[in-house]
Amino acid sequence: GTPDAALQISVEDLQQRLGQPSMTLLDARALPRFRGEVEPIDPVAGHIPGAQCAAFNENLDADGRFLPAEQLKQRFAAKLGDRSPRELVAYCGSGVTACHNLFALCLAGYPLGTLYAGSWSEWITDPQRAVAMGD
Repeated sequence: GTPDAALQISVEDLQQRLGQPSMTLLDARALPRFRGEVEPIDPVAGHIPGAQCAAFNENLDADGRFLPAEQLKQRFAAKLGDRSPRELVAYCGSGVTACHNLFALCLAGYPLGTLYAGSWSEWITDPQRAVAMGD
């Protein structure tokens, strides 16, 4: 592929990487969906184990514009800790708002992260896959 091609990960590859301390897994859904308190779309509530909530709308200011790059950098630096941004994987409900986080990361000066396009809607299709609730 071209250098601009989006990086994607399959559900199988993500399952193998779960629990690796080098991976940062960001869920772009709102906190109540992440915690499993509400689930308006999918039949199962919760999040992928090890994920952090990074609600996509928190990338925006009150006018709906992206925050300044420095604020975005601080936001994602807190999520990354000392892990490499190249090991970041973004997901959401169905792969759409995760791209908002990936774009915000680029605005903040980070390299393009990896998209798990299947996201929560695919993850829960196999009852053998672990589901986490709460924070």
